[in-house]
Amino acid sequence: MCRDLSELADYARVDNRQFRMLKSGTPGPFTFILHATKEVPRRVSHPSRRTIGLRVPDHKVLQALLDELGQPLLATTLIPPGEGEPLNDSGEIRVRFEKQLQAIVCAGACPREPTTVVDLSEDEPVVVREGRGDPAQLGL
Repeated sequence: MCRDLSELADYARVDNRQFRMLKSGTPGPFTFILHATKEVPRRVSHPSRRTIGLRVPDHKVLQALLDELGQPLLATTLIPPGEGEPLNDSGEIRVRFEKQLQAIVCAGACPREPTTVVDLSEDEPVVVREGRGDPAQLGL
């Protein structure tokens, strides 16, 4: 997760067409797959394609956390092993994982529906997963 488009551009190669699409979908409920720059450690990019999924969230607490950190944050949806639904209640997460986590930020429940994922690493954009973001907002 990045604070804004300028920070996102530090970690992904973005051409003018991609930038226009990113601008229309950020901040918001979209994750974009882009070609990673050399700033991205190999262990967090796709091993054979050197791509990375990046997003600029529109959640006020996440934006404040990103501002405080002053750098992007590696994040994932918490779906416990053997379960199919993500956890989004900080109280439940604390009860189940308190001894395994350094910190839990209580900012209210996150939406259960995931972000819409758009692959911009090829010639034409591809919606990989439909979620909260409407692809029509991006012209797709």
